[in-house]
Amino acid sequence: MLVGLLVLPLLGGLFPLLAAPGTARAASGCSGRPAKTVGFSTGELRVYKSRAHACAVTVAKKPGKRRTMSVTLQARGGRVVSDKGSYTKMAGPVTVNALNRCVRATGAIGKKSVSTGWILC
Repeated sequence: MLVGLLVLPLLGGLFPLLAAPGTARAASGCSGRPAKTVGFSTGELRVYKSRAHACAVTVAKKPGKRRTMSVTLQARGGRVVSDKGSYTKMAGPVTVNALNRCVRATGAIGKKSVSTGWILC
């Protein structure tokens, strides 16, 4: 019983460490490694790449105020996937199958936008 009382606080201290990788992923909404980040005056467009997928988000430079944001992502030869709405921090994530294919992404916040052109070829 005494050993159990000593072990429980130690195990409780490990749970935040085990949750840390999920927290990093949740901040961007995408899994995979960062592949391209393109900044513009009101935010940035972030593209991530895993083995078979590409993912993109548009992140506001100054979160808090609700405004129109969007993100689109397209694999070459595939359909456009998008997310558009009134958000405070981030539009997306949007994901496409991108195994051996180039992708292009566009992000917008308000009237300002940015595009990557074809990347990850």
